Amino acid sequence: MSVSTFRSGVKRGLPVTLSVIPFGALFGAVAIDNGLTIAEAVLMSGTLYAGASQLVGIELFNQNLPAWLVILSIFAVNFRHVLYSAAMVRIVPDWSVAKKAVGFFFMVDPQFAEAVREKEMHGKVGFAWYMGYALIVYTGWMISTVAGASLGNLIGDPKAAGFDVLLPVYFMGMVMGFRKRGNFYPVMLASAIGAIAAFHFVGSPWHVSIGAMTGILLAVILPPARPETEVTEASGEHA
Repeated sequence: MSVSTFRSGVKRGLPVTLSVIPFGALFGAVAIDNGLTIAEAVLMSGTLYAGASQLVGIELFNQNLPAWLVILSIFAVNFRHVLYSAAMVRIVPDWSVAKKAVGFFFMVDPQFAEAVREKEMHGKVGFAWYMGYALIVYTGWMISTVAGASLGNLIGDPKAAGFDVLLPVYFMGMVMGFRKRGNFYPVMLASAIGAIAAFHFVGSPWHVSIGAMTGILLAVILPPARPETEVTEASGEHA
């Protein structure tokens, strides 16, 4: 594993680590508020490592629902990771099965987004770079979970403090980072409409996966967008 490449991944992951700290602290506080111990909150963060799914799971556990329903609901929220892993197989075709098993465990939303950018910029995603990025974000997530669980009583109701808006704002910023890609706006709009309709007619948390599938279906139907360089050259020829 290249040390310099690993450090490059760590450097790229630092801003994301700062942005996920409030979510980790929020989960820790919510976990304690719903009856979990600090050890249980940390164990959940360390093994599940999926902020939105962890929050959904905590809320459902508190309602004394059957375990299978809780698991199914978490799977619905995390179904997008199935799509991520399918896309990643083409992005990292040179990785061994062992590297994929380790790397895909850390594949949260920003990890996937940055892996796609890394592939586009440098033509490949090195395992050392990937793990540098992954470990700094994972470490921040775990530390913030402990902090939130330890200081949760000082925060009180996280929703009353306005922390519940952090997650959608964060995801919006990540999505808008791809706004220059071809067919971005129609695909984003289709996903939004699909998610909103599913939320009203099917319910949460299925609207997350249904919205994603709606956008994917439209992306498959739409013709590939022409690269900006080709459009510029074509315009010059007509001129």
